[in-house]
Amino acid sequence: MGEPNGIENAMVHDNEMAVGEEMIHGNEMADGNEMIHGDEMVQGNEMVHGDEMIHDDEMIHGNEMIQVEDMIHGNEMIHVNDMVNGDEMAHGHELVSAEVTPPTLTRRRRKKSLVWEHFTIEPVPGERGCQRACCNLCKATFAYSSGTKIAGTSHLKRHITLGSCPMIKNQERKMALHSAGGITDNDGEGTAERPTKRRYRYTGFANATFDQDRSSSYLAKLIILHDYPLHIVQQPAFTALTESLQPRFRVADVDTMEGEVYAVYQKGKESLLQSLSSMPGRISLTIGLWTTSQTLGYVSLAGQFIDTDWKVHRRMLNFMMVSSPHSENALSEAISSSLTDWNLKDKLFTITLDNDCSSHDIYSANLRDHLSNKNNLMLKGQLFVVRCYANILNAVAHDVIASIHGVIYNIRESIKFIKASSAREERFAEIALQLEIPSTKTLCLDVTTQWNTTYLMLLAALDYRQAFTTLETCDDNYNESPSAEDWKRVEAACNYLKFLYDSAHSIMAAANPTSNLFFHEAWKLQLELSNAITHEDQVFSSIAKEMHERFDKYWKDCNLVLAIAVVMDPRFKMKLVEFSYSKIYGVEAAKYVKVVDDALHDLYKDYVAQPLASTGEANKNASANNNTAAAPSTGDGLLDFDMYLSEIAISQPSKSELEQYLDEALTPRIQDFEIVDWWKLNTLKFPTLSKMARDILAIPMSMVSSGGSIFSAATTGSRMLDDYRSSLRPEIVEALFCAKDWLQYAPPPPAEAPGSAGVKLE
Repeated sequence: MGEPNGIENAMVHDNEMAVGEEMIHGNEMADGNEMIHGDEMVQGNEMVHGDEMIHDDEMIHGNEMIQVEDMIHGNEMIHVNDMVNGDEMAHGHELVSAEVTPPTLTRRRRKKSLVWEHFTIEPVPGERGCQRACCNLCKATFAYSSGTKIAGTSHLKRHITLGSCPMIKNQERKMALHSAGGITDNDGEGTAERPTKRRYRYTGFANATFDQDRSSSYLAKLIILHDYPLHIVQQPAFTALTESLQPRFRVADVDTMEGEVYAVYQKGKESLLQSLSSMPGRISLTIGLWTTSQTLGYVSLAGQFIDTDWKVHRRMLNFMMVSSPHSENALSEAISSSLTDWNLKDKLFTITLDNDCSSHDIYSANLRDHLSNKNNLMLKGQLFVVRCYANILNAVAHDVIASIHGVIYNIRESIKFIKASSAREERFAEIALQLEIPSTKTLCLDVTTQWNTTYLMLLAALDYRQAFTTLETCDDNYNESPSAEDWKRVEAACNYLKFLYDSAHSIMAAANPTSNLFFHEAWKLQLELSNAITHEDQVFSSIAKEMHERFDKYWKDCNLVLAIAVVMDPRFKMKLVEFSYSKIYGVEAAKYVKVVDDALHDLYKDYVAQPLASTGEANKNASANNNTAAAPSTGDGLLDFDMYLSEIAISQPSKSELEQYLDEALTPRIQDFEIVDWWKLNTLKFPTLSKMARDILAIPMSMVSSGGSIFSAATTGSRMLDDYRSSLRPEIVEALFCAKDWLQYAPPPPAEAPGSAGVKLE
């Protein structure tokens, strides 16, 4: 370390020393109100005095570079290896002679430092012109002078950001050090390596508060939403993570975590109870069956309804353990218990089952009998039990796949052979090119639990059938190519799987799959399969016959509820029922149309017999309008005319809402039509019929909720509960399943200002 050149008028005076022949670079090292004076360094309205430039036991060695926001503004940097000549200084981007007098200060810089959120300038009693900075948290005072540049804000920032303030908890300091990193401890030997001051830049969370209960609740929600096991809280990696984020957080044990999960469930249940209490119509249930590796089973019950704003909702209600989930007695008891639990005993409309057993008729009849004794079922229970549309699509698709399982095995093995090496893939591509196969489809293996992937695999393989045959003739290692007859069976299967595939996609494409949508898919599929059984090719007709046999059973069970639902669509009403039945039933269509029409009118009579409690406002408005129209006029000389109108009204009673609705012209079929919005706008016009439409449109024709996949076997049919969840207490299993569903619809937590709370889990 050497002294600067001894030029008397140099800008570097007396006590200044340059470490390793320093040269000061920057855009404004001595610009305007900045200068080097004595053993001080003045920048802006701050002054680095003495050891403030090098903190604590920090030292500048060799080629080290200090990047400190308090010392260096904008693009300023101090490079230690550069020379400061005695009569020179850095000014802007030029070297300026030492004799040059610094420019006169023309304006004071605005205070930009964040420390003034935590400090207040106070005058020193008895000392004129002197002032000190007082910490708002701990009330400690520090030297500060903005006029003479004696003390700046660096030491004030260190007081806040480094946790020197006793009011800032030691844990906050640990969090800052952990997030900054780079801190080492040499057990007192030598100096500890510290991060540069830029890493300690103030963020606004230095005095953040911490809430143990709130954090524990968020942890419970994390476990619920992502299906984490409860014992994750005891895993060392998890505890290490939480300690690094917040050392003050006390990780709970499994029993405590169960309590947190149940508390989230209870809070969600209270909110849902409040929503259901204001539900204007009836509720329809979906019933899912779950089995375990033990002898016990579970029943899941979800409710679907339309609220006062005509928004469709589906919420999980219960996940109950039963001794035998496939027993109608156990199932009816579970449903009755759920309705009582949610105060819905008089509001049950339909239930949708995902079972596809051969004894469905007996099962449904017994279930209807058990529940009709305790609930007032509409239309004498004719619409009460609905079969899941997604389940029937999956069942029919798996029947088709099972009928050609041998060919599918050969195709899978063929694709595995080709994908085994790049050379085989290139060879197969060359063969396809030579045969001029125009297909752009990619050969890939299917997922056996998702029949749509099997369909797409077969569809791609069909395009390359000639390539498979050619490959077998030129590669002795390959002998899995299907025969011509096998390819014909694959072609027939794909032909019919396409009907199911397109139907499933039409349902999944709907953002709001109300019940009226399903009739369109079901009647077209019924018609296609009815015609296919008379196909002239035996291969095609045999596959179609198996499909039709299963789907026809579904159609007979559900076509009534499907038809009534589509009548509630003002774009189709009874006209589509008449048209589709004429295609399916031919000359006997009128008989089946009458069944729908009679059921529709009987159901409407059931609603007329009930009070319009949920549409009281609409009824009041309608009555007001009717009273206004019927009120006799006075003073206009038309009293006889009013009597004439009354006589006509008595002799010619007005049409019912249902008849008026059916007689009106169909609503145009526009692309963005929303049926619930239409009924919302027409509630005043049809107060009773709109109540009936609300309940019908809310019937869940499929167990798969909006956004779910119809193709997966895991979404329909009896499902298996894993061993871990089976080992939990039944009330905790229910809390996990129900709370996960409810949290998806919960509003986000309110945003909090920095400094009022720590980092929050969204």
